[in-house]
Amino acid sequence: MKKIEVRKSTRLFGCVFICLLSAGCDSLRFAPTETQKQNAWLHNRTTTIAADTSKTENASEQLQALTQLSEVQSRGFSSYFGLPKEFPPSETTEDVLAESNYQLARTALQQGAERPDAWEVADSMLELGIGICALLGGVYGTRAIGFLKQAKTKSKALKEIITGNELFKKQNESYTSAFKQAHQNQSAPTRQIVAEMKTNV
Repeated sequence: MKKIEVRKSTRLFGCVFICLLSAGCDSLRFAPTETQKQNAWLHNRTTTIAADTSKTENASEQLQALTQLSEVQSRGFSSYFGLPKEFPPSETTEDVLAESNYQLARTALQQGAERPDAWEVADSMLELGIGICALLGGVYGTRAIGFLKQAKTKSKALKEIITGNELFKKQNESYTSAFKQAHQNQSAPTRQIVAEMKTNV
């Protein structure tokens, strides 16, 4: 019974790993930073002040409705990111429009575009799998560890090959078309994997 459970858990881990690898790192994101949390909270304060201002200044009904909707939508962002540890000053319009908040927004935008490195994610997943299989032990655990170590070695080799190929193409632009011609018979899955990996090299 234990052997069957070990085999099932190894297969389950393998399926999860393959799904993550084939999905690419665009679907993976870093946890929100303190800057991103501050920016989301500040966005809510900005929309709240804008909604209040549109009412007190008797803006058009359409503008009032837009600012009210924006304020409600902004609550969702704040809720998703979580509250910051430290709140930027935002009691008044002048507080919100401070240059430091513009910088905060730019930094949050830059951080939001960052994605984990595909190679590091794959390496971490393989290490996790090796650790889990070591805990399970037994014949199947040992076999799974061997398989995962081999997959880690192959992943490293693939990274080195792709890195070398990209370096060769940059240093020898006159050979680029011949290089592409030599690789034209690659299967669609191989092309997709290489294209995703090249973005992280």
